[in-house]
Amino acid sequence: MICNLCPRKCSAQRTEHVGKGFCQAGTLPVVARIAPHYGEEPCISGTRGSGTVFFSGCTMRCVFCQNYEISASNKGTVLTPSELAEGYRMLEESGVHNINLVTADHFAEAVAESLRIYRPHIPVVYNCGGYLSPQILSLLDGLVDVYLPDFKYSDDTLALKFSRAPHYVDTALAAIREMLFQVGTPRFDSDGMMTKGVLVRHLILPAHTRQSIEALKLLKRTFGDELTVSLMCQYIPWGEAKNHPKLGRTITKREYSKVKDVLFDLGFDGFTQDLSSATSDYIPLWNF
Repeated sequence: MICNLCPRKCSAQRTEHVGKGFCQAGTLPVVARIAPHYGEEPCISGTRGSGTVFFSGCTMRCVFCQNYEISASNKGTVLTPSELAEGYRMLEESGVHNINLVTADHFAEAVAESLRIYRPHIPVVYNCGGYLSPQILSLLDGLVDVYLPDFKYSDDTLALKFSRAPHYVDTALAAIREMLFQVGTPRFDSDGMMTKGVLVRHLILPAHTRQSIEALKLLKRTFGDELTVSLMCQYIPWGEAKNHPKLGRTITKREYSKVKDVLFDLGFDGFTQDLSSATSDYIPLWNF
């Protein structure tokens, strides 16, 4: 098939197992890990964990990616949509709060098929970098309950430099707008678990507090009170960023306080982290 699934529109040839596009992936999902995960926001992980399916490969190339070992390669197990659906069933039976699909954009067609084969009786969370096309979102319409996108940048130049993602800002804002149209404003059950809605994540990068502040202001101007926001300080130098002149350190207490104060001043509902979160504890062990 000729693929124009993601915003890059590579027009690349993809077969089930081989891809010539930016993601270098075939059309069948490659999965690095299927297991409960406890490192998400409290309304996602809860007490029983989030049933995560980590997909290998990515449509972005973030130099600081904390899942670098799998996002920059296609290491993992190839699964058919039916096998993927059995993975959801297994996770659901283990007692997790939700099924959490992590970085699945380049496999969106197979993921949609898998959810039509088996629709879990618990919320389906779509966990992504925010760089989605309308085509991907149309495939997921009616199959996803909670969208968990990043809004990484307020500056396209920075997005291109750090993630090789052209036109990131407008693409991500349009994607979030469509997500809100599909699933509405956030809803929670009696235990505080998110059952519907959009939770936008923003990761603060060292030496880039100004762009973080602008990202929060842009979200507020565009979406008002419709969004819940998760402000993350868990950044650690990983992948290519370990030797980067600006990205080669964690953020400081002053940097975090500066951005967090703006989050509160803007009146966002959402989540923040302790600065002690900046450890490798959030990075899963890949069992492929």
